[in-house]
Amino acid sequence: MELFGALYGTAAMREAFGARRRVAAMLRFESALARAEARAGVIPEDAAAAIEAAAADPERIDLAAIAASADTVGYPVVALTKQLARLAGDDAGRYVHWGATTQDVLDSATVLQLRDAWALLAPDLDATIEALAALAKLHRDDTMPGRTHLQHALPITFGYACAVWLAPLLEHRRRLRDVFARSRVLQFGGAVGTLASLGARGREVALALACELDLHAADAPWHVDRSAFAEVACALGIACGSLAKIATDVILLMQTEVAEAAEPHAPGRGGSSTMPQKRNPIASEYVIAATRGVHALVPLMLQAMPGDHQRSTGPWQSEEIALPQICVLASAAFAHARTIVEGLSVDAARMRANLDETHGLIVAEAVSMALAERVGHARAHAIVESASSEAIAARRPLLDVLAVRPDVAAHVDRAQLAELLDPARYVGEAGAVVDRVLASIAAEPNGL
Repeated sequence: MELFGALYGTAAMREAFGARRRVAAMLRFESALARAEARAGVIPEDAAAAIEAAAADPERIDLAAIAASADTVGYPVVALTKQLARLAGDDAGRYVHWGATTQDVLDSATVLQLRDAWALLAPDLDATIEALAALAKLHRDDTMPGRTHLQHALPITFGYACAVWLAPLLEHRRRLRDVFARSRVLQFGGAVGTLASLGARGREVALALACELDLHAADAPWHVDRSAFAEVACALGIACGSLAKIATDVILLMQTEVAEAAEPHAPGRGGSSTMPQKRNPIASEYVIAATRGVHALVPLMLQAMPGDHQRSTGPWQSEEIALPQICVLASAAFAHARTIVEGLSVDAARMRANLDETHGLIVAEAVSMALAERVGHARAHAIVESASSEAIAARRPLLDVLAVRPDVAAHVDRAQLAELLDPARYVGEAGAVVDRVLASIAAEPNGL
């Protein structure tokens, strides 16, 4: 994977879920726990100060020793707390991890890492939304072929296509803000969630610890309630799906025979080892690849939900496989999507030329609807379908075929047909859709 650089995940997100940052998050928990317990009078204040000092520098922790211990114990927390206790000194070290359990540390550390993850993802999503909004506005009225089943269907505008890409991203941004906010919940319950080891001070310590870490204090422990993490994974999977839809369309628009839009190009970008002319849709390809990886991992998060009793055996552990990778792969999809839309090259002239490629067939529905007012829908459809088949077989413009048919000429003359067969006159609500989507952005509050 290292040979692919940042194609499958940004360097910043890889670092956020790397071993050193994972250890740093766990140390933040242990340090905050000591401070909270000192505030509650559970452990001596000088012990808390020593623990905080010992936890301040993650570089002092021997990662190799933790990994070796995890191979035996099954978790990295035991080795981490032993090292932290040694660093804090004998008197203070015995108060490290007081009243907590392994899952308290790991889950709370993951919560802290997810907070960092959203801080990394949000700017790319915001920039993608901003760039798409600019494209939608700029190309609001630039007509192009609308395609269904990969064939010309009816005219649309490129601004409309951008608005259709953009609209779900607005909902995804709202959803992601909400689900990441809901995930900011402290995990602290001790062995089975009752905090029995802290006696009457359990809730007091939990509230103080949540305050120290700037997290919410749950009403109940969530050792076996994995819904918050599953929700984050699902929300990222859905958002990536919409980004992959944009990437898929860009790939299709970049086909030589279509050539209506293209990814930004730089020397060597998307090149081939054999064909010097190639400009492959590399960013779009990796949006799709990363998204497929996310979608493959989301089921692991859902399967972690039915845990047994008060601490699960197996399902919860699979989150360590899935959630960090989901965030890293999502960072790739978000970053590549931003690159695509910020630098997208749009050829409006080619779009118009492609509209004319079928010589009026793309607007056959407009004629059918106009005729329907005179002869009824079924009869009108049959007339225009017959004329379209003749135009295709004879390779003649639809206007020429329609204008000489008595069953058409009796109701619509050639000049009227020419107006009906102008693609720019048959884009319906395309412009209004752009306006509504752009208005919804303007109405959104900024920030989390």
